[in-house]
Amino acid sequence: MAAEELKTAVNRLRRAQGQIAGVIKMIEEGRDCEDVVTQLAAASRALDRAGFAIIATGLQHCLTDDGAATGPADREQMRARLEKLFLSLA
Repeated sequence: MAAEELKTAVNRLRRAQGQIAGVIKMIEEGRDCEDVVTQLAAASRALDRAGFAIIATGLQHCLTDDGAATGPADREQMRARLEKLFLSLA
């Protein structure tokens, strides 16, 4: 997959990176637990959204690629791979 197609996912990952750095700093400073958990949840959502964006881009490539999933066995294998990817984010 081309980096340009994943620009949104990369931006979300950068945002999550900053949020995680913020969580670490908050913990080191002894900040309130509720604030830390709120920031951690935001980072988790950013990671999830980036993962789904990457999977969606991969799915788009699979569906538009001329050589992808030509027979029933290929389609079943692709379905199983995509299901595994989605479940890895669940």
